[in-house]
Amino acid sequence: MLAIRAAKLFDGIGPGTVERPAVLVEGGRITGVVPGGSVPAQARLVDLGRATLLPGFVDTHVHLAFDASEDAVGRLRAAGDDELQGRMRAAARATLAAGVTTVRDLGDRGYLALRIRDETAKDPTAGPTVLASGPPLTTARGHCRFLGGRAEGVDGIRAAVRERAGRGVDVVKVMVTGGDLTPGSDPFHVQYGHAELLAAVREAHRHGLPITAHAHSAAGIADAVAAGFDMVEHCFFVTEITDESDETDPGVDYDRRVLDDMVRLGVVASLTLGSLPGGPPPPPRIARRIPGLVAGLAAMREAGVAVVCGSDSGIFPAKAHGSHPYSIAAMVETGFTPLEALRAATSAAARACGVACRKGCIAPGFDADLVAVAGDPLADITAVHAVTAVFREGTRVPLP
Repeated sequence: MLAIRAAKLFDGIGPGTVERPAVLVEGGRITGVVPGGSVPAQARLVDLGRATLLPGFVDTHVHLAFDASEDAVGRLRAAGDDELQGRMRAAARATLAAGVTTVRDLGDRGYLALRIRDETAKDPTAGPTVLASGPPLTTARGHCRFLGGRAEGVDGIRAAVRERAGRGVDVVKVMVTGGDLTPGSDPFHVQYGHAELLAAVREAHRHGLPITAHAHSAAGIADAVAAGFDMVEHCFFVTEITDESDETDPGVDYDRRVLDDMVRLGVVASLTLGSLPGGPPPPPRIARRIPGLVAGLAAMREAGVAVVCGSDSGIFPAKAHGSHPYSIAAMVETGFTPLEALRAATSAAARACGVACRKGCIAPGFDADLVAVAGDPLADITAVHAVTAVFREGTRVPLP
């Protein structure tokens, strides 16, 4: 038996912390949480001092195959599978060291994330638990087409979903709109018609798989919700700014009717906020949208939309692997409370990813996935940056 003691504990649900807890672990699972710090005589004690224990973070949106370089797409295209898999292993280790013990990989090439999933399942110190989508479904000239997920037409969409189910993916991802990462792709318009989106949803659900939509624009989000997607990635309701001189156009259009539909249907928004500090300022077109995005997030929060926290790590340098704590802090910077942000990165994220029976909470029967931080993140969310210890399935992870 292992006993892990700390000054405080947040169990992933809240509303507050437990003082001087000891978490008891056997066989990679939590067997008990003892307030007051007393431990059984036979237990091996790890005392983390003044740290706060949290459930291991669940990052709902990563790309292990992208290396967070200035030319992440070009480097991925140029790499062979062995080289790319080596980079993905390094990305997994960096992610785990930041306290992220479960990730949902939403776009790889050649289903390589499934190999990483198998490797980290065997060795808890090699990286997080991986939930993988394989190459996302996209059109011939669509967003991330270089990952090999081309699928068009109702029959083509169904066949692509069946292929992923046969490969053993954990989730299906569809590029409902374009994205900025792909030259020539349009993030403001929808790539698929309603019949195709409906076919994707029905085929995924027929195979018992959740399905999530990459959607930046208000139109794409509305179409994904109408088709029955379980989750929407990014979900920022951006609109195209057609007149750069029109300062009254916020470039964001949160539709309250769509937000109400998301609440009614249980559609989750996977927010990909945050980035490493010290990078270049955002381009004027993006900076102009920020007030509208913040106001829109307030509308989403007020409407009661379920939100979870993803990093979108790997796509460029400010989204390096291991940057997920900055996504958690960014939720607070944009109006969420520390409690809401921590839930979005733990219990709510685990629930949205379908692993709430064993991840995202510190309680008996759950995997012993734990992160210790120096400070109390419920009082100061920036404490999530100061990771002092990580345990995955009860195994302590060496930190750099």
